Amino acid sequence: MFDFSEQEKIVIGAPLSGEIVALSDIPDAAFSKGILGPGIAIRPSKGCVKAPTDGKIDTMFETGHAVSLLTDTKVELLIHIGMNTVSLNGKHFTTHTKTGETVKKGEKLISFDIDAIVSEGLKTVTPVVICNPDDYAEIRFTTASHVEAGDDFIYLVKKDK
Repeated sequence: MFDFSEQEKIVIGAPLSGEIVALSDIPDAAFSKGILGPGIAIRPSKGCVKAPTDGKIDTMFETGHAVSLLTDTKVELLIHIGMNTVSLNGKHFTTHTKTGETVKKGEKLISFDIDAIVSEGLKTVTPVVICNPDDYAEIRFTTASHVEAGDDFIYLVKKDK
């Protein structure tokens, strides 16, 4: 999709299906101001987070509202389902993997009930953040308005060493 130089290119898939939302439009300053790193968000149409690429679960949060993943290409990703959903203490979330497990692209990581979360008065918009952006010379995000889980989503070029 993007014309990168001959440097090492990395493509990360979308972890969810849904509508693309700019991180700056997220109603949480830690995400909208990029404090946690650059990223992009998805307003999910299906309540399932899948592994966006091969990697290892760095942290599966006990509450099931978030997961951090270290990809096989060394990208550190945080996938955070909804805003203030940690307050649900795991209600409406089911985890399918554990911290330390190796996962393959497309493998189910977390299931969640969109309608139940919304009925609790919370938003389900899900930021996907790169936590080690200094390792990359270039980071780009999909220009699509909607993605399906697994679609090309984040494009990175490693810095020359």
